[in-house]
Amino acid sequence: MPGRDITRQWNRTSKVLLLLALVLCVGRITCVSGRAQEPGKQDQSKPSGSEQPSTESQESQNSPDNSQGVFVFRKDVDEVMLHATVVDDKQHIITNLDRTAFTVFEDGKPQSIISFHHVDIPVAMGIVIDNSGSMREKRSKVNQAALNLVRSSNPRDEVFIVNFNDEQYLDQDFTHDLLKLKEALEKIDARGGTALYDAVVASGDHLKQNARLEKKVIFLVTDGEDNASSETLEQAVKQLQQEGGPSVYAIGVLGDEDHPKRAKKALQIIAERTGGIAFFPKTLDEVDSISRTIANDIRNQYAIGYKPLSPKKAGEFRQIRVEAKAKGHSKLVVRTKSGYYAGAEAASSSSK
Repeated sequence: MPGRDITRQWNRTSKVLLLLALVLCVGRITCVSGRAQEPGKQDQSKPSGSEQPSTESQESQNSPDNSQGVFVFRKDVDEVMLHATVVDDKQHIITNLDRTAFTVFEDGKPQSIISFHHVDIPVAMGIVIDNSGSMREKRSKVNQAALNLVRSSNPRDEVFIVNFNDEQYLDQDFTHDLLKLKEALEKIDARGGTALYDAVVASGDHLKQNARLEKKVIFLVTDGEDNASSETLEQAVKQLQQEGGPSVYAIGVLGDEDHPKRAKKALQIIAERTGGIAFFPKTLDEVDSISRTIANDIRNQYAIGYKPLSPKKAGEFRQIRVEAKAKGHSKLVVRTKSGYYAGAEAASSSSK
């Protein structure tokens, strides 16, 4: 019957169209799936590996990574990274040396350098300022010097502010924003004692646990001796010398009495053992120029990586010495950390 023929024809046509639609749908899904799995393509909603320290430590690459504005050196978990400043006999910073000029010694034994860079590496920096009662009249110039340090530094540095008296206060966490840093520095409540060792240990812990950048620095300004910390000087230095710890650049705005002499010795020990340097200006007016000198020092360092010849043991102290020799220079001095305490994670990896 004509009606049945029309119905069969319609049914047959419908089946063909449905099959064609199904084929097109499957093809589209396959195409999208193929694009999603294409090598070299990343899901942009996820952070890159350069923002995940746990991933970085498991990779062994000697080239800098600057994805999404975060600048790190990817390194083997066992690699020790040194940041070194080289000066000549006139205290001029030397910036034109290559890898062959350097020799690294760990516990007196020469090590093989496996990575070497001389670039302006952004740093994670803690600005740690004495807020005790004796600093009341000094804070204005000290704050200005701290801001000028940031202005003279790499614009990609990540900086936080700690003000301390007999307690420490994180008044601004990591930021690039000068206005936020200025506001944090102006939170002046100059009173109480000086818990300097507690403040630098807490700042070092904050750097180690939260910094995204491998290179770490503490800029410390104080005008007196510690008189309120639960940590001792040696305990504080040991904490700062943990593997991956910061270099400390210190400014001691001290007088000439016997009391500040002990404060001066403490700042020298903290700075020298961590690879920084301590300054002792005669007047407050010198603090600003010193801050710019520190910024210049930090920006002109060599990054030297080596893998220790002997396996690390957790908690074991390893002494470091770096020498540099080059034509045209009779004497070169390399300033870097004097040693480190091996971390449990690195020691565990070395024993595998």
